[in-house]
Amino acid sequence: MLEKLFEPASVAVIGASRTKGKVGRAVLDNLIESYNGEILPINPKADEILGLRCYPTILDTPNAAELAVVVLPAVLVPDALEKCGLAGVNNVVVISAGFKEAGIEGAKLERKCIEIVNKYGMRMVGPNCLGIIDTGSGLNASFAASMAKKGNIAMMSQSGAICTSALDWADARGVGFSKFISLGNKADLSENDFLLEMADDDNTSVIAAYLEGVKDGPKFMGIAREVSHKKPIVVLKSGRTAVGSRAVSSHTGTLAGSDEAYNAAFSQSGVMRADSVEEMLDYIRAFSSQPVPEGKNIAIVTNAGGLGILTADACHYAGLSLSSFDESTIDRLREKLSPAANLYNPVDVLGDAPSDIYGYALETILADPNVDGIIVLTSPQAMTDVKNIAEVVAEKAGSSQKPILCSFVGGTRIEEGETILDRHQIPNYAFPERAVSSMAALCNYGVIRKRSDPEIEQFDVDRGVVSSILDKARSENRHTLGLESFDILKAYGIPTVGTSNVKTLQEAIDACEEMGYPVVMKVLSADISHKTDVGGVRIGLENRDDVERAYHTMMSDVKRYMPNAVVSGVQIQKMVTGGKEVIIGMNRDVQFGPLLMFGLGGTYVEVLKDVSFSVAPIGKDVCRKMISSIKTYPLLTGVRGENPSDLGSITDTLCRISQLVMDFPEILEFEINPLMVMPEGQGCVAMDIRLTLGSE
Repeated sequence: MLEKLFEPASVAVIGASRTKGKVGRAVLDNLIESYNGEILPINPKADEILGLRCYPTILDTPNAAELAVVVLPAVLVPDALEKCGLAGVNNVVVISAGFKEAGIEGAKLERKCIEIVNKYGMRMVGPNCLGIIDTGSGLNASFAASMAKKGNIAMMSQSGAICTSALDWADARGVGFSKFISLGNKADLSENDFLLEMADDDNTSVIAAYLEGVKDGPKFMGIAREVSHKKPIVVLKSGRTAVGSRAVSSHTGTLAGSDEAYNAAFSQSGVMRADSVEEMLDYIRAFSSQPVPEGKNIAIVTNAGGLGILTADACHYAGLSLSSFDESTIDRLREKLSPAANLYNPVDVLGDAPSDIYGYALETILADPNVDGIIVLTSPQAMTDVKNIAEVVAEKAGSSQKPILCSFVGGTRIEEGETILDRHQIPNYAFPERAVSSMAALCNYGVIRKRSDPEIEQFDVDRGVVSSILDKARSENRHTLGLESFDILKAYGIPTVGTSNVKTLQEAIDACEEMGYPVVMKVLSADISHKTDVGGVRIGLENRDDVERAYHTMMSDVKRYMPNAVVSGVQIQKMVTGGKEVIIGMNRDVQFGPLLMFGLGGTYVEVLKDVSFSVAPIGKDVCRKMISSIKTYPLLTGVRGENPSDLGSITDTLCRISQLVMDFPEILEFEINPLMVMPEGQGCVAMDIRLTLGSE
């Protein structure tokens, strides 16, 4: 789709410079150094640059360039793009800064550039970017300090500085790339376009990205879900905090969505999230050179017991299992390892173990069918032959179908071994925890690659009832719904508690008598979100006297705590006991749309924050994962002799809510708290609901 962007027969540099140190000169130098196609410098003030004939405008070149790189002041870029369109250029890379990241006037310039690009059917990278590199074609249309080594990692980044840092890191370790793309402001081409391009690129085995936001969340999820079945995708997403999000806005003008939404979206679409630049580079290094394991059973080989124990601990926290060896493996290890060695996982070959013992242990353990991958640890003790140990590890890894990651822990004494491992593309990590984290990434991708696409069930619901309720609310200019919210739940097959809204004490008494005791009374006020905090909830009312006392004390408490709140009456509900309170909520995220929440409910949900998130629409598998991933999940499965809760009814309710918020995008926020979940087989019932409307 974007072949001519990465493999053009000719490249024009609009703004090519004769002056060393200028960006226009750096781009030209990089092209001359690595690119074999035709290079066309564009500069109206020069006849030639570096021996290349120079042209006043791109319209003056003998043939249309297949790629144009624009390095001009922002105000001149629209005119340059117009000329590119007239000249028949299909692809442009706009390196120039000063667009939406610079403010309102810059945003206007960027919109103008997009209009021109769309008018001529061109595709544009940037603006405000470092450029692009393709090692397969030798294209270095960037102002990076050096050309990337050839390899199988494709990386894209919204930060040019992270691009150059990653290139320098890789150069020191012999790590190569297939493509390097600086995304910049993503005015046209975005991560979605490049994910699709890299999915079918034979030179790319792993995809990495530094993102400050995504351009189209649902589209990103769909593409990533498809691509992650073919190749691992590792993303470092910044702007996790409020402070970081503000920095993002000023950096690239990207509107960052909530971090919970990104976590959920990445998880659901098979994207592995790195938490730091170091972690991202660690992961892609492992993916670029090591096979993906079949399972999560890991063996550890070490010459230092302490390192082995630390690594075993790290494996546990990373969700990896230590392999249980076959008896034949133990017997074979016993044949050659020292009597003092530990033959069980972690295998401690002892500090004085020569390289051939390392090799024997590795060969023996790799042959064990219970082992999916190995982490090799080495501490440089006085008798440790680091160089030969590294050679042996490289030899065994070269013929292995299982991943081998190393952590030679030290400084100057392990340098020679690290050089050997780098030369043979065996990842070595400064500390064991990093090796474990990378092994976990390999193992997790093994699960991602095998998983099937989610099945989204469509329920038989009454959309007409909900449409009527929402239309009526909009006609009355109401954004917060009242009792009719329960009718919305009923229309989608979600059980609700018997409820009545009344205005006076006598009406409350009549409602209670008709409903039957015991009952719950709640204050009704659009000004009060958290009723319990102001004394606006009374439970367990058994008779008329209880109702009268509750009504008077409630009104007195509410008046004291919130004197300016407008109280429209009270809500009477049938008292439900014997269940567990959970919460189901939805907030419409800027990037990804409806973000569903699940957690233990009640009054402490905001304090405990024991909740999980998923982006709708979701099926039963994702619902079950949401339920089981909260820390208090064991309370729902039954503890200390309690009966397990009806988890199936929670799953059903989550799926139905997912369908509701997808069917009606005008629902901005939604919360059932609590959803009372009864013992297994007895279902659940919605006790309270808040629903807020926005614009469609």
